[in-house]
Amino acid sequence: MSALPGSPEGTAVTGLDSSAVPGTVEDLPPLTGTTRLECREIMARYPVPRSALLPMLHLVQSVQGYVTPEGVALCAEELGLTKAEVGAVATFYTMFKRHPTGRHLVSVCTNTLCAVLGGQRIYDAVAAELGVHHDETTADGSITLEHAECLAACDYAPVVTVDYEFYDQQDVDAALALVAALRRGERPAPTRGAPLTDFRGVSRQLAGFSQHADAAAERAAVDGPSAGVPTLRGVRLAAERGETAPPMPGVEPAEAREPFQHGEAQSGTEGLPSPGSSRGQTPGEQAADAQVAAADNPAERSGAAQNHPDRPEPAGREAADRDAPAPDVDGQAQSGSGTSVPREV
Repeated sequence: MSALPGSPEGTAVTGLDSSAVPGTVEDLPPLTGTTRLECREIMARYPVPRSALLPMLHLVQSVQGYVTPEGVALCAEELGLTKAEVGAVATFYTMFKRHPTGRHLVSVCTNTLCAVLGGQRIYDAVAAELGVHHDETTADGSITLEHAECLAACDYAPVVTVDYEFYDQQDVDAALALVAALRRGERPAPTRGAPLTDFRGVSRQLAGFSQHADAAAERAAVDGPSAGVPTLRGVRLAAERGETAPPMPGVEPAEAREPFQHGEAQSGTEGLPSPGSSRGQTPGEQAADAQVAAADNPAERSGAAQNHPDRPEPAGREAADRDAPAPDVDGQAQSGSGTSVPREV
């Protein structure tokens, strides 16, 4: 099969790019019966089969390097969806690539903090060195470059990822050395996380399958370096200085609060029945009481209390119509007997 399957008509149906890419000559591996069986294995993980679509898209991407029209057709056939429905999902998420992708995906964060600390300079230098721009692949097929809006690692800025593995606190020279090593076929160790593999391998992992050849390699990946020193620095400084966060409004500090006793109301649960007293309660109210009682920190307790069905509405806000019947098309509420009950306006 050509690396460029499909047609303009296929592009129109699936939303995926099936047009020719100059200089691309590799052949795509086929989606085999094994791929189809793995799709069904993914589907079996979910009570509703169509919930399996995201990992299935990662799976076909792991085989062919991007989500091809053939991959869209396979997912649609297995899930009983139209190609348009599958294509709508595949074109929404940026992790699903819509044209041939290099052996490695290099992402450079250019969002605010990384940009201020040099992320844009890194991106510009790497793009110039590789001769490509955003979402383009080098002629030798080694690297696809993209700028990322955020890689969620601001305290490690500027950040570059390769196949979603982190290379922290980069500068122009370090990033250029990284891409040069990748083009030579090397796999430099990430700053933290699992050892580097390749884009297709990590796509298989995102589909929920092991990308490693044996158990030892998988164990080594799990045990990869992951110390988050900058992330923990604030916690350590706070402990050294005896600093704590200010208490939440209306919640007692943890050290001042007595352990919860049976039948005792907790802070943040004012107006609720005492836990342990279930007389006249519905099963939903009893379950809500249990959730409040099981909360082991102020945030969880406050959240559970706010969602309790017996929680009074805040002053100035009308009570929620939890048990009110839905209005019919004439603006009247329907009673359980099927008769219309006028609603006050």
